[in-house]
Amino acid sequence: MGEQKRKEVSKQTTEFIFGKKNFTWMLIGLGVIALGFILMSGGGSDDPNVFNPEIYSWRRIRLAPAVILIGFGIEVYAILLNPNKGK
Repeated sequence: MGEQKRKEVSKQTTEFIFGKKNFTWMLIGLGVIALGFILMSGGGSDDPNVFNPEIYSWRRIRLAPAVILIGFGIEVYAILLNPNKGK
């Protein structure tokens, strides 16, 4: 009986804090954040003496920051998600 107990003690399992669901949601969140930064890019001018009003388009001022904030919300959800729930 002592031998079996010793085997149980020597057998170590490594368990991560985050599970596969957490990492999946984190990758989705990073993708949404990257999409927001891609939407925000562009609209500049090649000539510094010429002003391009396209930099203030609806996509760059409203949509892209909202998409980035949604991505950050997904990241918070991914961190707070309990990977053991539902097993």
